[in-house]
Amino acid sequence: MIEAVIFDMDGVIVDSEPLWLQAKQEAGARFGFTVTEEDGAQTVGLRIDEISQRWVRTKGLDPACADALTEAMIEQVIAQVRQLDEPMAGVRDTLGRLARSPLKVGLASSSPLRLIDAVLERFGLAGHFQVRVSAEHLPLGKPHPQVYLEAAAALAVLPQHCLAIEDSVNGVIAAKAAQMTALCVPEPALYRDQRFGIADLKLASLADFDCPQLRRLLGL
Repeated sequence: MIEAVIFDMDGVIVDSEPLWLQAKQEAGARFGFTVTEEDGAQTVGLRIDEISQRWVRTKGLDPACADALTEAMIEQVIAQVRQLDEPMAGVRDTLGRLARSPLKVGLASSSPLRLIDAVLERFGLAGHFQVRVSAEHLPLGKPHPQVYLEAAAALAVLPQHCLAIEDSVNGVIAAKAAQMTALCVPEPALYRDQRFGIADLKLASLADFDCPQLRRLLGL
């Protein structure tokens, strides 16, 4: 029985993946290396400091620049988020439906807490989430399940009674490793990616959240 719904943020609540790609490319140019679209795709769902450390290793960077690289990307994305008008399709309706239900609602993201707060403030959504958990200070980010386990504990719900909503393969792996039911809403270009086969459910968009299968699962 599902007692809580836990949202990822990037790619689920806010269409931030294009923002992250731009921020990664601009930071790369600033620090003297090129970030391709493939580089961006390979790092979707990872914690931002882990991305910087990966690039230090693979791009031949001075390890001393890792923190500055991380900060440059975060600040760029926050600045872009503040220019957005709306969250992703279906988010407001989905949160409204959950608010009228007995289900608990949380957020578990690899993004730093100040970016989470910037997104929720921009769209006026903070009141919908009973907890928000960032992986930024955890030993490991997604695809490790710890951020989801922390969110479930904060909601006082067993992980097995949680539905996680994710857009990335790394996020779905994290949710399943936490023993949660996983709903994936991949970006259109990746919708048929066979790696999403580990998810329990798949939707093209949260605009389709009010479907019979989810209504039965959630008791809505």
